[in-house]
Amino acid sequence: MPTRDSKIRVLIVDDSAMIRRVIAMGIQQDDRLEVVGYATNGEQARDMLDRLRPDVITLDLEMPNMDGLTFMRTYMRQNPVPTVVISSTTNVNSRATIQAMEAGAVDIIAKPSAGTTAGLASMMQDICVRIRQAASAKPGTTRPSVLVTPSTSSGIQLPNRIPHSWIFALGSSTGGIQALTRILPFFPAESPGIVICQHMPEGFTHSFATRLDTLCQMRVNEARDGDLVQKGQILIAPGGEKHMKIVRTQTGYRVQLVAGDPVCYSRPSVDVLFESVAKEAGRYCSAAILTGMGRDGAQGMLRIRQNGGRTFAQNEKTCVVYGMPQAAAQVGAAESILPLDSIPKAMIEAISATPVRSNPSLT
Repeated sequence: MPTRDSKIRVLIVDDSAMIRRVIAMGIQQDDRLEVVGYATNGEQARDMLDRLRPDVITLDLEMPNMDGLTFMRTYMRQNPVPTVVISSTTNVNSRATIQAMEAGAVDIIAKPSAGTTAGLASMMQDICVRIRQAASAKPGTTRPSVLVTPSTSSGIQLPNRIPHSWIFALGSSTGGIQALTRILPFFPAESPGIVICQHMPEGFTHSFATRLDTLCQMRVNEARDGDLVQKGQILIAPGGEKHMKIVRTQTGYRVQLVAGDPVCYSRPSVDVLFESVAKEAGRYCSAAILTGMGRDGAQGMLRIRQNGGRTFAQNEKTCVVYGMPQAAAQVGAAESILPLDSIPKAMIEAISATPVRSNPSLT
């Protein structure tokens, strides 16, 4: 990690000379960043790592010889370097991008759909901010080699009586793909419905949901407007231009995808989802904030706690970035700060500890 007074050293890895040039020119406009090298494929980049010792790597995935995903896997286990994936949003590449995030990449930046260098140049201010943020991350905190699978996720039992209106809610950002991939398989197949807001660009959440569906005991889908939040199902807010809320109907909670300005620089926003959970579910919910940059989710979680819901945050030691959980702790939103692996059990055990109203319409 760079010191306060030193520049953040960036290695650019992309097989396109024009893309490398655009990224480099953008970085050179930020006096807190410097480009220390360029590589056209993973083999070249691997040879540069020990010599250049970059603080951050920007990485394309589709490259000749050694692709970006293979390259990441050569260094993330032994000598992890904060990595920002700059990738297209094609279906094939989005699947590879999810695998890269599971392997330890701390951020995804979607190249313009047309692949134009002009479009990328217009994004460079945001890209520089995210490179600076990535420099403070701790990649490799959640090891992909120890993923929990349904066959190994024993030890967590659902209570005998669960209110019909109980719901789980999770929010995460940087490092969240690794964290969610690790803990969601812990939830038993018949668990109450789970709604999730993970900060991701449009085009990636569907592939992420598909990947999780192969790992979890519960079914996993990208949420659609009007979806019913059902027992045994996980719904992930789609990346893009809308926020996700839940609303209570006669048939149960349903998803609403609504237009709106970014909240805490995010859309979809954890705050928006959590505030709707607080309003609609009251005490019948467990919520957790996981690793992530910024403060999104803190105020929404505070509202859940004030309304009687149970609230948890991931601890600093197991976070890739201890930003969102720390913000939740600072405002008193999180009743407990826990290691990542302890969160599913705490969320489930909260069901038994919550008094049930006599009114059957609420349970």
